[in-house]
Amino acid sequence: MLYGYWMPVFGGWLRNVEDEQMEATWQYTKRLALRSEKLGYDLSLIAELFLNDIKGENAPSLDAWSTAAALAAITQKIELMVAVRPTFHNPALLAKQAANIDHISNGRLSLNVVSSWWKDEAEKYGIAFEQHDNRYARTAEWLNVIDNVWKKDYYSFEGSYYKVNENVLQPKPLSKPRPKIYAGGESEAAKELISSACDGYVMHGDAPEVIGKRIADMKQRRERKGLPPLIYGVAAYSIIRNTEREVRNEIERITNVKEGSSGYKNYQQWLSGTQLEQQVSLQDYSVSNRGLRAGLTGTPWQVQDRIEQFASTGVDLFLLQSSPQLEEMERFSAYIIQPEMHA
Repeated sequence: MLYGYWMPVFGGWLRNVEDEQMEATWQYTKRLALRSEKLGYDLSLIAELFLNDIKGENAPSLDAWSTAAALAAITQKIELMVAVRPTFHNPALLAKQAANIDHISNGRLSLNVVSSWWKDEAEKYGIAFEQHDNRYARTAEWLNVIDNVWKKDYYSFEGSYYKVNENVLQPKPLSKPRPKIYAGGESEAAKELISSACDGYVMHGDAPEVIGKRIADMKQRRERKGLPPLIYGVAAYSIIRNTEREVRNEIERITNVKEGSSGYKNYQQWLSGTQLEQQVSLQDYSVSNRGLRAGLTGTPWQVQDRIEQFASTGVDLFLLQSSPQLEEMERFSAYIIQPEMHA
């Protein structure tokens, strides 16, 4: 099993706790990245939003791509999975930028391609906001361009959204055959695109049996297309305590988001901008990415058992969130990732 974590570029993951002691600054990000390598983490996902949807629109949030470039220069081992939204980035220009960061990191860059869902954010940054299936049609062209300019020179393409003429991109990425491309989504348009054009499928948190059904479906799609297996990742919010009572107290502390709070403001807009298989409750929304549904909460032994259940369904990677991030990541490493070093 691989263990990744979300870099807290928004200053936290809880919509009801104003200060989670993990400020959205380069200093905290640098400290966390360097420590995570020593703790045995394999990957860090750097999310991309120009407004802060966790703490409120007026709260600070870090830019994903400049942060990734800086982290590439100071880390040695972790994979840097950087979120990218096609509606915000010309594919050939992003391919050039990403190739350069891939060299800085010595081949540790990957992409997490995300469909834009936040209409207000797009409009405030002068970006056209498209309907759901149109966004995926754009993404299909975007992936075509970025894949080909990474692999060949003098590449030309003309589609409904993008046009490049005899593109030359040098140096090519170090990662071969290209940097890995992950994506997530539960609509038919998303699953069909991901099974055709990506290397990994990353999912919001859910129970192992639900995740297992999604993996089985995607495996069938890949096999029908004659493509190699995908990497399967799941978002999860981690809470490890010595007793179940302590776990319950912590869950109650982090899920009491109230209507009218800064973190609640775009709840309905988020629901309307996505196509999810299951209804998302306000409690689910209290913690980012439905992380609590994964159930990585409990005593160390309960969490270990839960991870084994996910592994049996075909999960390869966890993308963890926690709060305060560094302190909880220390605990997760001690009990799950590197227990022999803390015995």
